[in-house]
Amino acid sequence: MSAITSALPLPASGRVPLTLRVFAALDRKAWIALGVFLALALVVVPVLHLALPPENAFHVSTYAITLIGKIMCYALVAVAMDLIWGYGGILSLGHGLFFALGGYAFGMYLMRQIGRDGSYQSDLPDFMVFLDWKELPWFWLGSDSFGWAAFLVLAVPAVVAFVFGYFAFRSRIKGVYFSIITQALTYAAMLLFFRNETGFGGNNGFTDFKRVLDVPITAPETRLVLFALTAIALAATLVFSAWLVRSKFGRVLTAIRDAESRVMFIGYNPLWYKLTIWVISAVLCGIAGALYVPQVGIINPSEMSPANSIEIAIWVAVGGRGTLIGPVIGAFTVNLAKSWFTVSFPEYWLFFLGLLFIVVTLLLPQGLVGLWKKIMSKKQGAQA
Repeated sequence: MSAITSALPLPASGRVPLTLRVFAALDRKAWIALGVFLALALVVVPVLHLALPPENAFHVSTYAITLIGKIMCYALVAVAMDLIWGYGGILSLGHGLFFALGGYAFGMYLMRQIGRDGSYQSDLPDFMVFLDWKELPWFWLGSDSFGWAAFLVLAVPAVVAFVFGYFAFRSRIKGVYFSIITQALTYAAMLLFFRNETGFGGNNGFTDFKRVLDVPITAPETRLVLFALTAIALAATLVFSAWLVRSKFGRVLTAIRDAESRVMFIGYNPLWYKLTIWVISAVLCGIAGALYVPQVGIINPSEMSPANSIEIAIWVAVGGRGTLIGPVIGAFTVNLAKSWFTVSFPEYWLFFLGLLFIVVTLLLPQGLVGLWKKIMSKKQGAQA
């Protein structure tokens, strides 16, 4: 038990309240770092964006807010991947599917918010008018409700993950075979969403959003609210994940990762532990997708491409899997490098990404966090 909980009186039952267990999931330094992050995201960045003129050196541009907001969404996905790969030992190469499903679920609401301000001035989305649709498909009913859209963001990735995961884990598919199947799943979904008759905009997807909750989506205040919500979601995910992996559930999950047969021998059923963390990870990806779409302004089937899902795994590997903060560092490092490379040397980005993965695999198996720990341990050893 940490010093935080041991210093407090326990209830008569002897059990530590949930709030204290969540609070104790992070140490003092981690809470300070999280507080600094939230202060920057919720106070400093909005002030620098709204209060300072664009010509000021400290002004934070709209482009920077959109870029950082997008990367924070990616960081949330990386943490979700770390939960199943770093702590569950399950490598998914199809997590881009859950990210895109969350994005499409909220994108449907954003498309309905356009109303008659579209190119065809119709109650139907522009792509449906262009394709000569006469009415909304049944699965679009209720999509004009923010509450229903929020429910779909959580429910659709959860249901897809549960159905797929149940049959996969019950069949004891694991290792490279599981990774290949997840990649095939997201590729099949991408081909499905590319078709115009599915009712999701075909290869163009959803774009040209106007409003969210009847507020202009491009207004500076709206962008800052979305930016702040993404920061809060990322911080909350880190706290929740830290509590989860340090709970009894997390310890059993880690044991399954290291020695599944022994865990089964002592009476635990790995199916439900794997399935639970798989569904939780999918829901987190769906939330990230829903936050991503209004900030970037588009969602299309390319988000489901197998290459995107592989890139998610690279973020986790670069930062350091099994560390929670490592995937966040990896997502920021890789995507900031991508933003620079695709502008300065667009033809070399994929070569750099491949080289980065090789270097990390051979020289930094524990990622950047592992490298930092080695440096600090050597420094402390030298001082001793």
